[in-house]
Amino acid sequence: MFKFANPEYLYLLVLVPVLVVLHVLSNIRRRRKLAEYGDAEMLSRLMPDASSVRPNIRFWLLFASYTLCCFLLARPQFGSKQETITRKGIETVIALDISNSMLAEDVAPSRLDKSKRIISNLVDRFQDDKVGLIVFAGDAFVQLPITSDFISAKVFLNAISPGLISRQGTDIKTAIELATRSFTPNEGVGKAIIIITDGEDFEGGAVEAAAAAAEKGYRIYVMGVGLPTGTPIPGERRGEFRKDKDGNVVMTHLNEEMCRNIAAAGKGAYFYVDNSNAAEKALQKEFDKLAKADVETTVYTEYDEQFAIIAWIILVIMLFEIFICESRNPRLRNFSLFKVDEEK
Repeated sequence: MFKFANPEYLYLLVLVPVLVVLHVLSNIRRRRKLAEYGDAEMLSRLMPDASSVRPNIRFWLLFASYTLCCFLLARPQFGSKQETITRKGIETVIALDISNSMLAEDVAPSRLDKSKRIISNLVDRFQDDKVGLIVFAGDAFVQLPITSDFISAKVFLNAISPGLISRQGTDIKTAIELATRSFTPNEGVGKAIIIITDGEDFEGGAVEAAAAAAEKGYRIYVMGVGLPTGTPIPGERRGEFRKDKDGNVVMTHLNEEMCRNIAAAGKGAYFYVDNSNAAEKALQKEFDKLAKADVETTVYTEYDEQFAIIAWIILVIMLFEIFICESRNPRLRNFSLFKVDEEK
């Protein structure tokens, strides 16, 4: 497994395109200045030892050195030893509603964005646990299989949008059934399903699916997002709202009764999500009650530093750069290696 021990130094690479632009502009300015003095052929005769190639070569050598130094500072490493370690933790599958109604803005900045922040905060609190991610609307699919790789979990989370599922609606039953099939076979570990939704279930069967999951030992927690009083769903254009076939603005309501019924059937708890973090704190308290059992995870325990290879490459490049002069060396004109440069 490859990784950077100090990846923050890779931000220095943002200067790479800046250096290239400055070099190009410098060359353009240099040509314009020379053109002001006279004809290029005449100037070439007046300055026979001047070279237009060598300064460019020196720049690109220095450019390569800077780029490699950025990677050098980031400390590239390769995992050399793989081990299976045992940790105490729980398994959690998060099912996120991504139907169009989750775009409603009755919770800031929107129901979906608020839900994604909640998930991100939950993942940050996980330590020796495992997490999986399911998205659902009129259908459901696994966005991220259950894993202890929390970095990947947050990457997949950022890519979530209603466009991932073309079939609109809200099928909580399918999401629960898929979640129950997403856990590992490990026994004795607490297994929880978190459903984040506005509760507008159009397919039915969600309560029965939650009860079936509870019989298998899974706890179901429901986080209801939105206002029960209802709010319009934003349209594709800013300032517009979605309308039905009759031209009426479509309103979406948080169905708290449905959310509570699902949580009760799943032997879990229901949490109302508002603009505070009270729901997150309450959920964390519930998680602390779950049994934590041994969870096996395969990790790399030893890493070999690879910076020495890059350091040697930088050294060779810098030596080349040192021995390349800005102008042609008359003593080396007879060497075939430098005849190409003499012709330019």
